[in-house]
Amino acid sequence: MSFSKIAAAFATLFALFAHPMASYSHSKGIYETQAEAEKRATEIGCTTVHENNGHWMPCENEQELHRQLRKQ
Repeated sequence: MSFSKIAAAFATLFALFAHPMASYSHSKGIYETQAEAEKRATEIGCTTVHENNGHWMPCENEQELHRQLRKQ
């Protein structure tokens, strides 16, 4: 396993333990309909939504979604 993969795995584990709400908020960011995602996007300060594996999520992408959720 390369150093970068080990570092990425460590960073992921650290994020889960240091910020347990991050994984919780991600699971709350997936909606069945575009309208639900648009409503949530407005609530958290995003202007767009995106589709992810047949579901809808607020914001342009997941990175922007997490950025907005951290501001809450």
